[in-house]
Parts: sequence; C-alpha cells; structure tokens
Amino acid sequence: MSRQIFVNLPVKNLSQSVEFFTRLGFAFNPQLTNGNAACLIVSDNSFVMLLTEAMFQSFTPKTLCDATQSSEVLVALSAESREAVDDRVRKAVAAGGTLYNEPQDHGFMYGHGFQDLDGHIWEFFYMEPGTACQA
Repeated sequence: MSRQIFVNLPVKNLSQSVEFFTRLGFAFNPQLTNGNAACLIVSDNSFVMLLTEAMFQSFTPKTLCDATQSSEVLVALSAESREAVDDRVRKAVAAGGTLYNEPQDHGFMYGHGFQDLDGHIWEFFYMEPGTACQA
C-alpha cells in the first residue's frame, strides 16, 4: 500500500499564502481547498495543507507557535539540481519570502531554504546521484 503524507501548517492569510506558493510553481487540489484550507500538491503522495489559524487550532489543544520566532517544523523537498534549489529560493524571495540561512554545501548534498509568509521554513535540497535515501 502506498502511503500519503499531509503536512498541516497554520497560515495567517490563506489567500496570500496560496498566491505565494502558486508563484513558486505549486498547484492546489481544488477538492481539498476552501475558505479555511488549501491543499498544496508536492507530489503524487505528498501534500501540505495550508490551514487558517482558526482551522488549525480546531485540530489541537496546544497553543500555536509564532513561526517567525520559533521553529516548529522544517519542510524539506528534493530538487532536480543545485540550480533548481537556487531557483526555488530566488522565486520565494521575489514572492515575499525571506532568507533565514546561507546555502549549505556538503559536497554530496546541497541545500538552501527560505521562510514563507508565516515564517515556516522550507528547504530545497539536491543530493548527488547514488546518495539519496533508499526506502
């Protein structure tokens, strides 16, 4: 059986977040998108649910953290090349995201990331062929 993953992130302004990620080239599943949530498609089995803070809060008794002040998750996505990593980060900054760190070059792996409009950290990384994790 193939598993799917849905990462849930609270956002302050859903329509601005959808516009931001659309500018980065992501698409959304309209069947799982409404005024309180938007389903960002990462791949066939990977999704990020952007939820209004009120909707997100309905799923947990815990207090929401301010992602601009604290880290609650690092979303890391693979890229096709080092250039693709840099391109995604450039697009994110142009769309209103911010840099939080310098690019990381470990030889076999290269990564760089940004903070989205709500401060969530998104990393893109490229691993040289033959070094990727195997399931």
